[in-house]
Amino acid sequence: MLPDVEMLPVVEEPGPPWPTKIAVLLREGLLPWQELNVTAFLSSAIAAAVPELIGRPYEDADGTAYLAMFRQPVLVLTGSADLLPRARAKALERGLPTSVFTADLFATGGDAENRAAVRAVTGADLDLVGLALHGPKNAVDKVLKGARMHP
Repeated sequence: MLPDVEMLPVVEEPGPPWPTKIAVLLREGLLPWQELNVTAFLSSAIAAAVPELIGRPYEDADGTAYLAMFRQPVLVLTGSADLLPRARAKALERGLPTSVFTADLFATGGDAENRAAVRAVTGADLDLVGLALHGPKNAVDKVLKGARMHP
């Protein structure tokens, strides 16, 4: 059951231009289904870690309620395989909320297996296919320097 939109507190939401940025960086060469899967998983991690990024639930003119979404855009970028570990390291150095998706996760069957696959490899040796982060615009831009917008 969705929360009653009228029951939620009204929160002043900053609009464009947003002071922060949500970005997903995908490794070049992924299959389309992999790009979508990785983007969805990584975005969910940012939503869980930074709940204030979520807006209010939606409702159509018929009164049908829908789930709330991010209240700002999610930028999706691509980069080379060597860019991802550098971006991961920079994001962590800056203390930015960061999520990772490794190539190993395409072969696992669920959350516990996913966490075990990541835990089995040192951070510097993760075979990253994607990462997501959130933070002040200038910090995110510096971390993702060299990436380009997803086509």
